[in-house]
Parts: sequence; structure tokens; C-alpha cells
Amino acid sequence: MRVILAQPRGFCAGVERAIEIVERALRLYGPPVYVRHEIVHNKRVVEDLKAKGAIFVDEVDEIPDNAITVFSAHGVSQKVADQAADRSLPVIDATCPLVAKVHKEGQRYAEKDFEIILIGHEGHPEVEGTMGRIPGHRVHLVSTLEGVAELKVRDPGKLAYVTQTTLSVDDTREVIKALTARFPDIVGPDVKDICYATQNRQIAVRELARQVDLILVVGAQNSSNSNRLKEIGMEMNVPSYLIEDTSALDSKWLEGVNTIGITAGASTPEELVHELIERLREMHEIKVEVFDGIEENIQFKLPDELRAATV
Repeated sequence: MRVILAQPRGFCAGVERAIEIVERALRLYGPPVYVRHEIVHNKRVVEDLKAKGAIFVDEVDEIPDNAITVFSAHGVSQKVADQAADRSLPVIDATCPLVAKVHKEGQRYAEKDFEIILIGHEGHPEVEGTMGRIPGHRVHLVSTLEGVAELKVRDPGKLAYVTQTTLSVDDTREVIKALTARFPDIVGPDVKDICYATQNRQIAVRELARQVDLILVVGAQNSSNSNRLKEIGMEMNVPSYLIEDTSALDSKWLEGVNTIGITAGASTPEELVHELIERLREMHEIKVEVFDGIEENIQFKLPDELRAATV
């Protein structure tokens, strides 16, 4: 049985930065360090950080006075940031720089009195944070063509759109096309502002799907980008499953399969991929290959307060 690993897969630069922020904060300040929401959407990552002294909370008011506070990679609303500031909590912001860029774009449009359309998934932490970073009540959330048709705006001549970073060019293309058709004067970011990691992983899984009989996506059930990787495999008529770890692997999926493709969401540690390979090796004789793909070498700087410290 052949096992082909997608390239790229797993951690993106924003996730690596967020995890490093928590780990450095723990070494520099000592435990506990409080993190609002999951630093990234992966149970293994969260449990590892808990074991080192991180405490994850849902809201700022659960954090004790003066405790080191980290905002997750998904970003937070201005209201959450203000709550922390009102209590003078020492905050380290692990918001992905690409998410922060979307916040700034939305704010610039709002300052020019544009209504903003955010293309994204309702309830996703990044979407909640982005909507809460754009001042006023001029943000409309859409995720489907039906949502575009139902939009009611104040002035069709003063509209702008921004997108959730974990959606790719392919994910947003039809919605943007519908927005442009309905509102010809709408403005928005260039496609280069789409998250590189999301796009690269989706390109890789499309290529993988042409070579395999089955796709296994390693990632969390609440990970937007991991779910999309599974959906792409299904769209290409390849049986595809999203599993958090080896315990979710069903041997029945492997019946009649000659070639398995494996990929991983942007918040999935590589160790989970290795564990899956070892589990497959216990079940079958396998040959592991790495698919040719894009080599990522992007790194994001750490916050100044951690970059300057020697830990």
C-alpha cells in the first residue's frame, strides 16, 4: 500500500508563532499564563501547553488580576481588548499577522465611511474578532451566494469586502463574483491577501486527490481549514475523512484501497501525522512518499516584549 504525504501540510507560520508565544511567555514569566480561547484549533497542542502551565479560559473576566494574558491566533474583538486594558492585564497578542492585516483593512474602509462585507463563516473566532475590530455597525457577514442576494446596504456606491483568512481564493471566488455583479463599485483586497497557507494546502490536496484512492485529513473537527481540505477531497470524488488522531481511524475505510493520501490542517502538529503513519504500518505493509509541492519558508516576528527577551 502506498501512502503519499501532501506538501505542504500542517503548521503554518501564524500557528507556529502563536505556540512559540505561549511557550516563551511560560519560560520568561513562569506559569501560569492565561490564554483566551484555544491558542489554535488542535487538542494535542492545547493539552501540551496545559501540561507546561498554560490555562485556557473563555472570557477575560476569568483571568486573575495581573496575570499574563495571551490572545489567540484567531484575534479578538476590540471589546475583549478593552476589557483586558480596563483591568490593566499584561497582554501578549498572538493574533496571526495576516488576521491583523484584515482588521486594518476593514478599519481603513470604515474610516472612509464604507459599509464592510466580511466573507466568512458565522461563529468562527476569527470572524467574531474581525467584526468586533471594525468600528460602527456597518459590517455584513456573508458566506454564500444566497447571502449576497439577501444583502441590504445603505449605499451601493460605498461598499468594500474583506475575507476570513482561512478561506482560499477558490472558497471566495464565487461570492466575490456575485458581490461584484450586484455591486459593481465594490472594492476589496487583492487575492495576494488571501492566507498563503490556506491556499497552498488546498492546492496540494487537489493534486493529491488525483493520485490516491482515499484521503485522510488530520485535524480538529472545529478547524475551518481542516474541514475544507476534507471537503475538497470529497468534491473530487475521493473518499475523504477528517480525523483528530489515530483513534478515529476506521479500518473499513482501507478496504480495497491501494493508495492513501494524508494531509493535515494548518493547526495540526506533524507528530500526529507520524502517529497516523505508524498506525497504518501496524495494519498494512506501506511505502511512504512525499508529494512534490510548495516549500514554505515564511516566518512571522514575535511580539517585541518576547523577541527582546532571552529565554
